[in-house]
Order: sequence, then C-alpha cells, then structure tokens
Amino acid sequence: MCFYCGLALMAGTLTGLDSASEELLYAHMIEHLLIGDLAALLIVLGLTGPLLAPLLRNRLIDRLRALSHPAIAFPLWTVNLYVWHAPSLYEAALRHPAIHALEHLMFVGFGVNMWMCLLGPLPTPRWFGNLARLVYILAVRLAGTVLGNIFLWSGTVFYPFYLHGDALHRISPLADQNLAGAVMMVEEAIVTLGLFCWLFLRTGRESEERQELLDFARTRGLQLDEARAARAVAAGRGAELRRRLAAQAGDSAAGDGGQDRQLGAVGHGGREPVEKADVLAGNVDVHEAPQ
Repeated sequence: MCFYCGLALMAGTLTGLDSASEELLYAHMIEHLLIGDLAALLIVLGLTGPLLAPLLRNRLIDRLRALSHPAIAFPLWTVNLYVWHAPSLYEAALRHPAIHALEHLMFVGFGVNMWMCLLGPLPTPRWFGNLARLVYILAVRLAGTVLGNIFLWSGTVFYPFYLHGDALHRISPLADQNLAGAVMMVEEAIVTLGLFCWLFLRTGRESEERQELLDFARTRGLQLDEARAARAVAAGRGAELRRRLAAQAGDSAAGDGGQDRQLGAVGHGGREPVEKADVLAGNVDVHEAPQ
C-alpha cells in the first residue's frame, strides 16, 4: 500500500503541479518536497526483503547497496539538495525539460537512498542503533531547515525565471521565495515530528520485546546474550528468535546435546555463512548478514 501510494503521489504531483511549478517558486518547492521527500519515504516503507532480493543478485546493483550506508547516504542527499538549488543549475532545469527530468530523478533517487538506511529492509551497521537514528534524523532535517531558512529570510531574489509568473499571480518575487522557504520549513517540521514519534515508539517496543526474550530464555534455563537479543529485536526477528529458543528448550528436555551447541551460537554470537538474498527473503536474521 505504501509503495503504490508513493508512486501515485509522485504521478499526481507531476501532473497536477507541473504548470504551476513553472510560474511560482513555492509551487515548485511543494512539487519537489512531495516527490523527493514524501513519495520517496512511502516507496521505502513499501519495500520488502523478498522484493529486493532478486535485484540484489545482480552484482552491479548489489555494489550500489553500499550507497545506502548512513555515513554515505546523508552526504549524498545533502549535496544533491543544495547543488540543484544553485541558481544556475536550478534555472537550467526550468528552461530545459531533459535537465528538469534529471533533477526530479535525482531528487527521488537520493531521497529513497536517504530513507533506506533509516526505514528500509537492508542490513545496517551495528552502531546504527536508535540513538544513531535520532542523530541521523536531526542531521537530515537540519540540512533541509538551513536551506528553508535561506529562502525564508533572504532579501535577494535567487531565480529571475519566476518574475513573469509572479507578475501574473500578483505576488512579489521575494514573497514567492519567502513562501517557498516557509513551505519547506513546515514540511520539515511535520515529517520530523512524525519520525520522532516513530523512533520513540520503536525504542519502547524494542526494549519491552528484548526483556521478554531474556526472561523467556532465563525461565527455561537457557543462555541468551543480551546483545544478541537486542540485535534480533532491532532487525525485526525477535519472534523468530523466540521460536528457536522454544524449540531449543524442548530439545534440551529431551536430552539432545547437539541443540545446545546450536543455542551456543545464538547466545554467544556464533555465525554461519549466509547469503544476502536469504536475509532479504526472511530466511535468516538481518543482523547475521554481511555488512
């Protein structure tokens, strides 16, 4: 549902605001925020492991997965955002349809990549926990807020291209530009508030689920490392780990010593070779995937 809503939002924005975006800067800003921020967010929310697994079997696409690393995705998104708002390149996009299409493609592409490490199904580094996610959200929103403030408070008209459209709509060029900055600030605030709520709820749910796993293992006389439980919960595989513990408890009661060695891998961080396609298909825990 999220995936198709993202595509529908993108299509509706490009068709509904296309003419207005050529006359008013704030309309163009709304267009960019809808396709490059919100539509990209919805598309990432709609992506699943099984959907991406066939794509990542292609070596070229699999190598591009490195771009979704948080330390790479954020700088790429920020540079793309600011470069395309440079007056010369921005007006070139307005005057040439091919450049304009490339601009939109890059906004969507880098937007999806920016959201991927935060909300997507791909494995993330172990250090990218909830605190790191909070810092990431703040950094992304701060980068957008700075640009919005530049438009909101600047006394200089950046894009003379809109002078004709501003005159038609009886709005001053500076008011149009300031309004574009205000629109960006409001959108940033709404999305940031939503992300903070999501992270708060995620943190509480993970803490409760992690403690339940530890209690479940302890009451059955099994060893479960707290870090391992935290990684399983963060990867969304807490229920699967609980089933494995339940099966292990039953096998232990039957006196199967071989299963104890298997639980040792669970409790002490043992690893078995896994394929990324298996991870994305949901056959193994995400935290066991190659980083």
